[in-house]
Amino acid sequence: MSDDPKQLNAPSPEENFFTHLVELRDRIIKASAAVLIIFVSMVYWAPDIFHLLAKPMLDALPKGSHMIVTDVTGSFFVPIKVTLMAAFVVALPVVIYQIWAFVAPGLYQHEKKLIVPLVVSTYSLFLIGMSFAYFLVFPTVFSFMVSYNEPLGADMSTDIDKYLSFAMTTFLAFGFTFEVPVVVVVLVRLGIVTLAKLKEVRPYVIVGAFVISAVVTPPDIMSQLLLAIPLCVLYEFGLLIARFYIPKQDKTAE
Repeated sequence: MSDDPKQLNAPSPEENFFTHLVELRDRIIKASAAVLIIFVSMVYWAPDIFHLLAKPMLDALPKGSHMIVTDVTGSFFVPIKVTLMAAFVVALPVVIYQIWAFVAPGLYQHEKKLIVPLVVSTYSLFLIGMSFAYFLVFPTVFSFMVSYNEPLGADMSTDIDKYLSFAMTTFLAFGFTFEVPVVVVVLVRLGIVTLAKLKEVRPYVIVGAFVISAVVTPPDIMSQLLLAIPLCVLYEFGLLIARFYIPKQDKTAE
C-alpha cells in the first residue's frame, strides 16, 4: 500500500462527484437568480413588452381587427411569459458564463482561449437571428396570411396565447439557425469533421435546410425561403471562417 501523502489525501471519486454536483447547483442558482432579478425589474412593463412583441401582427391586421383572449387567465399569464422570455434573453450572457465557469476546469488551455469568442459570437448570432425573424419574417408572413384570408372573407383574429407560441417557435428556429457558423467552426477546430468533408456534404445540407424550414415555419413558400436561404448562406459563411481554425495536423495533411 502506498504511503504517499498526496495519494492518501486525494479525494475519492464519490467526493469528486458530490463536489461537482454542489458546484453545478451553485451555478444554476446564480444563473436563475440573474434571470429572476431581471424579470422582477421588467415585470411592471409586461403589457408594454407584450405589445412590442405583438406589433408586427397588429400592424398587419386589417383596420378594426384585433387579437383575442380565449383563456380566462390568458391576459395575465401571456404577458408574464413574454417578459420571462425577454429576461432570459437579457440574462443569457450570465447564463453562458456560469456554464463556462463550470466546464472550464476540464478544458485544455488552447480550448479555453476559444471560450470568449465562442460566447460572444453565439450570443450575437442568436440575437441577430431573433431580430431577423422579428423585423423581416413576421411582417412578411403576417401580411401574406392576411391577404390570403381576404378572398375567403375570413377575419384574422389570433388568440394571444397561440401568437406567443408561434413567436417563440419562430424565434428559436431562427436563433438556432444563425448559430450554424459557430457549429461549423467548432466541428472543424476540434477535429470532429474536416473542412473537406463539410464541403462534400454541401448538397445534403441544402436539402436539409429546406426540409427543416418546411417543418418549423408556416406552410407558405415565402417564410420557408426566409429560413432556408439564410441557413444555406450561413453554412457557406461558416466554411469560410473555419479555414482560419483548421488544426495544424489537418493543415499539414492538406
